[in-house]
Amino acid sequence: MIDIAATFITFFAVVDPIGTVPVFLAVTRQFDEKAQRRIALMATLTAAAVLLFFVVAGELILNAMSIPLSAFQISGGIVLFLFALTMIFGESKPDEELRLLNNQRETAIFPLAVPSIASPGAMLAAVLLTEDSLYTLTEQALTFVVLLSVLIVTYLLMLMSGKINKVIGLSGASVVSRIMGVILAAVAITNVLEGITSYFNLNVTP
Repeated sequence: MIDIAATFITFFAVVDPIGTVPVFLAVTRQFDEKAQRRIALMATLTAAAVLLFFVVAGELILNAMSIPLSAFQISGGIVLFLFALTMIFGESKPDEELRLLNNQRETAIFPLAVPSIASPGAMLAAVLLTEDSLYTLTEQALTFVVLLSVLIVTYLLMLMSGKINKVIGLSGASVVSRIMGVILAAVAITNVLEGITSYFNLNVTP
């Protein structure tokens, strides 16, 4: 059985619901409250559909391209690690995606649904945490349920974004984003080590 708590923390780190709050506020500042609720729901459903695609088809695509999952796990772990470093040392999620708003059309889909909620890290984690050779169909379904729970948290935080922003502000969201980056870095290194162990058929005892 999967470690539900660890899976939840991993998805919480890559989705970063708190970091989505200032992005949501910026995207929807010109809309009334009813429209904001509709946009929040649309963004959440869109992100869920995107991530479900990677849960279902991610490994199939890799198999079609003859890419071993262990190799994807190693490369994916490296990408996740670099992504985590940008969260820690570079622009935080709110800073980076608020900057995108200045150059792109302000819609609920971009940058709110993608890449704010369904981030590249979330897509990658969805593939790695539903590996067919490691997890049964039931476990994969449970993993997606955990992912949905994170998306629900994200949706609820968007609905309460005004109150949250008054409490923590943009700087507070940036701090949380950096903390999530540290956690994500540890997850990324674990993925790399597991991928190396699997690829070279190493017998490592805990």
